[in-house]
Amino acid sequence: MIHLDKVELLAPAGDFERLQVAVAFGADAVYMGGTAFGLRAAARNFDAQQMSKAIDYAHQRGVRVYITANIFAHNGDLDGMADYFREVQKMGADALIISDPGVFAIARETVPDMEIHVSTQANVTNYATALFWAGQGASRIILARELSLGEITTIHEKAGDKVALEAFVHGAVCMAYSGRCFLSAYMNDRDANKGECANNCRFKYALVEEQRPGEYFPIAETAERGSHILSSKDLCMIAHLPEMLAAGITSLKIEGRMKTPHYVAATVSAYRAAIDDFYADAKMYQSKIPQYMENLQKSANRDFSTGFYIDRPGGESQAFFGKHSKTYDFVGIVKGYDSESGIATVEQRNKFVVGETVEFLRASGELFSQEISEMHDADNNPVEAARHAQQMLKIRVKEPVSAFDIMRVKMQ
Repeated sequence: MIHLDKVELLAPAGDFERLQVAVAFGADAVYMGGTAFGLRAAARNFDAQQMSKAIDYAHQRGVRVYITANIFAHNGDLDGMADYFREVQKMGADALIISDPGVFAIARETVPDMEIHVSTQANVTNYATALFWAGQGASRIILARELSLGEITTIHEKAGDKVALEAFVHGAVCMAYSGRCFLSAYMNDRDANKGECANNCRFKYALVEEQRPGEYFPIAETAERGSHILSSKDLCMIAHLPEMLAAGITSLKIEGRMKTPHYVAATVSAYRAAIDDFYADAKMYQSKIPQYMENLQKSANRDFSTGFYIDRPGGESQAFFGKHSKTYDFVGIVKGYDSESGIATVEQRNKFVVGETVEFLRASGELFSQEISEMHDADNNPVEAARHAQQMLKIRVKEPVSAFDIMRVKMQ
């Protein structure tokens, strides 16, 4: 349900299930890609039938849908693009996300009534560029990630009455300027600027001196874990929502079309709570920041930083050890609930066993924990351990749950 009196909370939808999770946990809008023209080719994405279904599903629940078409296009990429835009418009999508000026021009000519949001890949770092895009007909600018809150304030003061401003509030950060990285293309023949990034910046590297070919010197913060010299910490601005709103940002975007349903649920629910609390009572919001942070840390992350918003990032923004950290494992997602029996149908995502304590993250209601006393498979046979991928299981729960609620287990 769109909260018209509040900043927009914009969530990633890598596939239909994650779209449903984002909607259930309180997103005002979602962004997603088709099978072409977007920068997350490795996500499952949506074919025409799935996209139409997803747009209808979101709109029935008051949630807007933005479609990514933000590749840097070569000549061959333009084939079929106009027809694609017409099809997306016919489906009822609310906006296109575009970075390439030529693609923008095709969209303006082909679907002149559609909103166009200028992608962060377009690298808008000043008010003159924001005004330029506004003059071309853009309704929103997704700001470059390299901007400080002070710079965003200036852009808002100079251009804010002509174009809306969107900015990332949470998620993975690319080490390259505005995501324009060529490591993946060079090392893996996978073009990051066409949606095929292999995440080479997350790899562990060694040093080679030109006179000693084949002799590798380790680069290490610690002997046990090594060091990842190109990998950035994840962005997290949940403790700075007042400053972001004061700067003139009207849409807060969560990164993560490649992430799990657990990540989407945990992140959207934390920011939904923080936004609602801030508008209800700023002091309550401030007092609950540790609680929001604790909830965010339960899903996978590379530790958190504030990116470029507060200060220029230095060594403290580097994810030296590269790996994700989290305090809980995602083990299941609720598919249904029978209120008479108190039995939930849960689809397994990771192993869990009878006797284990699990926590339910609910879209409606506070999270709760309980021990699994017994469970049964789809044929009502007793099961001691959920070992099979996406196995359907019947579990008695002590409180009501809903479809898309998340079941997780605290890591030892």
